Parts: sequence; C-alpha cells; structure tokens
Amino acid sequence: MPETIDPVYITAYTATSALGRGVGDHLAALREERSGLRNNDFTHVPLTCAIGRVDGLEQRALPDAFAAYECRNNRLAWLGIEADGFLDQARAAIDRCGADRVALLVATSTSSIGGTEEGYTRLDGERFPADLLRSAVHTPHSLGLFLEQLLGTRGPCLTTATACSSSAKIFAQAERMIRLGIIDAAILAGVDSLCGSVLFGFNALELVAAEACRPFDIRRRGISIGEAAGFALIERQGAAGKPRLIGWGESSDAHHMSTPHPQGLGAQLALEGALARAGLGAEAVDYINLHGTATPKNDEVEAGVVARVFSARTRASSSKGWTGHTLGAAGILESTVCLLAMEHGLIPGTLNCAEPDPVCGPQIALRNESADVRIALTNSFGFGGSNCTLAFARGVPA
Repeated sequence: MPETIDPVYITAYTATSALGRGVGDHLAALREERSGLRNNDFTHVPLTCAIGRVDGLEQRALPDAFAAYECRNNRLAWLGIEADGFLDQARAAIDRCGADRVALLVATSTSSIGGTEEGYTRLDGERFPADLLRSAVHTPHSLGLFLEQLLGTRGPCLTTATACSSSAKIFAQAERMIRLGIIDAAILAGVDSLCGSVLFGFNALELVAAEACRPFDIRRRGISIGEAAGFALIERQGAAGKPRLIGWGESSDAHHMSTPHPQGLGAQLALEGALARAGLGAEAVDYINLHGTATPKNDEVEAGVVARVFSARTRASSSKGWTGHTLGAAGILESTVCLLAMEHGLIPGTLNCAEPDPVCGPQIALRNESADVRIALTNSFGFGGSNCTLAFARGVPA
C-alpha cells in the first residue's frame, strides 16, 4: 500500500453552480435542502430532462483584454473565480510564493466545446464566422490559457481531462508537485459548462433521466447534467484552522468505456489508496460525499463498496440531487461540500432518494443530519474506469 503523506493546506476555496455563487449560497441551499435543478431550458432542440444551470452567464462578458477566450466555459470560470474573494487570494499567494513557484492545475471534460459547436451551427460557407475565428477557444486547454493570462502564474500549467474524475485528480497532482519540491502552492480550477454535445451525447447513451435525478433510489433512471466552476488554493504551509488534504487514491480499472467494474475494483483501490496515504482506517471516516450519479450501475457498485468497507457510523450521501452532475467540475464542487460539512457539522442528505436501493447499507443519509465531521472523503469516478478518492481533515484550532 502507499506510504503516508504530509498534509497540504487548503487556504482558500469557492464554488459557483446552480445553487448560487460562493460558499454562502451553497451552504444555505444545503441547509434548506433546496435543489438547483430545473427543467431543461438550455437546448434549442427539445430534450426532456432536468439541468443544473448557472444563471447570468448569458449577460456576462469577459473583459476586453481577454476577448480571445470568450465562450460560455470561460465566462463561467470568470464568474466563479471572483466569488468569495478567491481571485485576490490567489494573486496574494502568487506574490508570496513567486509566480514560477505556483502551479495552475485545471480540470474540465469538455472545455470550450460549446464555442466550437456554435461555430459549426453558424458556418459561413465552409468557415467559422469571423467572431469565432479564435484558436484559443477551440482547444482543450482553453481554460488553462485563459486563467494563466488572468492570474499571471509562471509555474506548471496543466489541463486534466479524465471525464468525471478530472477535478478530483488535480488535488492529487498538487500534493505530488509540492512534495517533490516543484512548487510551493497550486491554484486548482475545475470548470465545465452546459453544451449540446454533453446533453445529447449522454441522452444517446440512455443515461439522462427525464426528471430530476434520484441518487441511490430504487427508481433511479439516470443523471441530471449541471455546470459549475470550483477553485481551491493548495499550499505547503497554512494556518492551524485551515482544512487539509491528507490523502488521495487513484486507479484506472479500464473495465468498460462507460460502465464501472461490477465489483467496484477500481473504486475500492482508489478508496484504499486515499486511506493509506492519510494513515487512517475506515473507522476514522465521518462522512463520504459519494459519486452517486443516479445511474443504475454506478450507484449499485458504489453503494456495495461503501457497505463492505465502512461501519454504520460513517455517513454517506450524494449531492448531485442539488447541483446535477457537473462532470469535470464534480470533484472540486463536491470537495467544497465536504469542506462545508466539516466546518459546519452538516451531513447533507441525498435529495430525491425516497426508497433506497436494497444494495445500500446503513451509511446512506437520506435527510440532513448534524454531526461532528473531522474526516471526510469524496469519490469521483469517470468514464473508462478513471477513479479518484480524496481525504480531507478539518482544521484544528490554533
């Protein structure tokens, strides 16, 4: 098993999703058990489903200096990075550590593909319209290019695109780079926005539910797709009260392109790796934010792993009934849920789960609960068997 690692500090974080902008909006929605899902009003071609849409993006524009990066995904990143004063905190860390000692690690599954879609729908003969002849938009690294120019970092700038595990894996990247002495801090960004390719693509796979998703419910029929922008600042040093990343585990079981390993082999390997690096046994975990997509196979496999590994004391839930599945942004958004759970003693329930699948163990929390959450995990499982589990610890008083 992996050796234990030294914790790294999460000195700032924020999230923007269908629940609102910033951690305050997210905490309020969680406490009120208020979902951000609504009937699909995004696609021009009718598609019956629920989505988690961020309001105001159509009225938002990038500053003139960044006009080359104009697209929905980068507008969402711009909206998100300003929340909770994160942009100022990130720039302060760059000043403190030096621009060449700060990495920019971004995660997205579709990047700015919505802009490319628009170009094809508005073809001028055989060419994109003049306003979309911008190469910085039509690349998977568009988000990284935009944020690097915005922030002024000069350290490593990497894009991770491993489907739904993308923005969990960048936490592990940050820890490794800090441990190896390559950097002293990392700015993490997970951003994915709604686009036709994703909505109609998942629908073609028969994975999209007609109604709001029902994680772990016996009547679940598929996912609800959402969009989100999440940011975190990871540093080698931090104040005692700051939460810490204490472990991570990754695996690639490659069982099937879109179906998890039937016994959850890859998921369990990721989970065991996170606990080993944290130096913890399963009994130490207070809360798990589950991947919980509401697809038949994912929930069955994940619930089985949790029931096998953890005692009834550990609480677990999926937050996708609040936000929808935000794909490449899911890992960092659901890490935010874990950090809020630890800070405020709140176990979020599993919205829309009325009758749990019999495979679920007693760990699944259906409604909100109050608890002392010191250790929290989050699971992110992507297509192709790309799995990641993160382990967080609550900050200790100074």
